[in-house]
Amino acid sequence: MGEGIRMGERDTPLRLSPFRMLRMLDSCRVPGSRIGIVHENVKMGSDGESDQASGTSSDEVQSPVRVRMRNNHHRRISNEDINKRLSLPADIRLPEGYLEKFAMNSPPFDKPMSRRLRRASLSEIGFGKLETYIKLDKLGEGTYATVFKGRSKLTDNLVALKEIRLEHEEGAPCTAIREVSLLKDLKHANIVTLHDIIHTDKCLTLVFEYLEKDLKQYMDDCGSIMSVHNVKIFLFQLLRGLAYCHRRKVLHRDLKPQNLLINEKGELKLADFGLARAKSVPTKTYSNEVVTLWYRPPDVLLGSTEYSTPIDMWGVGCIFYEMITGRPLFPGSTVEDELHLIFRILGTPTEETWPSITTSEEFKTYNFPRYHAEPLVNHAPRIDNDGHDLLSLLLQFEAKKRVSAEDALRHSYFKCFGEEVQTLADTASIFSVKGIQLQKDPGKRSSVYPESTMANKLGSAPSQYFQREAANPRAQSHNLSSTSTG
Repeated sequence: MGEGIRMGERDTPLRLSPFRMLRMLDSCRVPGSRIGIVHENVKMGSDGESDQASGTSSDEVQSPVRVRMRNNHHRRISNEDINKRLSLPADIRLPEGYLEKFAMNSPPFDKPMSRRLRRASLSEIGFGKLETYIKLDKLGEGTYATVFKGRSKLTDNLVALKEIRLEHEEGAPCTAIREVSLLKDLKHANIVTLHDIIHTDKCLTLVFEYLEKDLKQYMDDCGSIMSVHNVKIFLFQLLRGLAYCHRRKVLHRDLKPQNLLINEKGELKLADFGLARAKSVPTKTYSNEVVTLWYRPPDVLLGSTEYSTPIDMWGVGCIFYEMITGRPLFPGSTVEDELHLIFRILGTPTEETWPSITTSEEFKTYNFPRYHAEPLVNHAPRIDNDGHDLLSLLLQFEAKKRVSAEDALRHSYFKCFGEEVQTLADTASIFSVKGIQLQKDPGKRSSVYPESTMANKLGSAPSQYFQREAANPRAQSHNLSSTSTG
């Protein structure tokens, strides 16, 4: 590449303008080849990728705003073509005249598109710009970020705007960097979608799909009495999203009901990847200050920093119990209190139940009483035998004995869903399988979403997503009681 001009070989420089040189070269080039002005100063785009073109792209790295001379015939390009080319939502509104400009300046559709050209194209549409989004209500505020409900001018859909404050000296918090780097590569029906990234001097704004509530709010709205059938649907979706992460060596590390979002269709999605970590091999370098206390496994509570995917599976077990009973399983106030609650129900560990635990200095320091394990079904009478077995496999003291997300999905507890759910495409919803739908929760007085300002603005959940539970609570094998909270 020389001075922004790409040519087959380097000759004596000509005193011609770049455009005139292009015309001369274009008249004598080999048919099918392309020559163009390369814009080398395109800024980092909203997809967060580097300026280097992908391995599958051609050597050309051109901006769609520059005119390129070509010796080929353009076919008529539709909105659908551009949506597919740039991986855009089907309902996006393209700027006026963009179709013609894209047809003129993009590579033929049988040729790969460079990353830089893709970013420049997205920027022209409106991605990566604050003015593309209308800020509505404030939803919450944390140490580093404030979350707003917003609306996209591109699709007219609601979005969640997570504004992360950038300190002048410190830059972006590491949690934000982790969240962006991981989420832009995670594309799954049960993982929240990161639509856009907007970077200014004072703020990094992450634009997420908008979901109406989290699992904690859902349980509260049910009066803590969820349909056991709905518990099963939510648990399956949680495991699907987690299995996808774990296949890619990503640990969430902060599973709790508040980080599981639910939309009006009943689709559950993993969110808040600020503590997530990409992990390729077991190491001893991770912090043990991860996972909210109530959902933290005993090995981490005792100071272990050598962990892998099983750290998330303990949290899944705690969330499963909380959905089925309406109350948290181990609501400790301190690390010692949390361990005390765990051992009171599961029994104080021994060499038989947790090899080498008696040699742990941290464990010996606490000098716990000798508790005997209690059957979990005593605390959760609504759970059936298959559910009890799955819960026990999730709540194992020894990390390597905990069931994996992949294996948990194939547990007999989910047999009633049929085989089709096991072969769903990553981006396909569980509700795309015929016959799978949420039931009316026993503790719910009306529809799944209560009448409120937000419900009025968004509209209630469509009735086809819900069916009433059978009058006889034993009509289904997994529904042992329609009223007991356990």
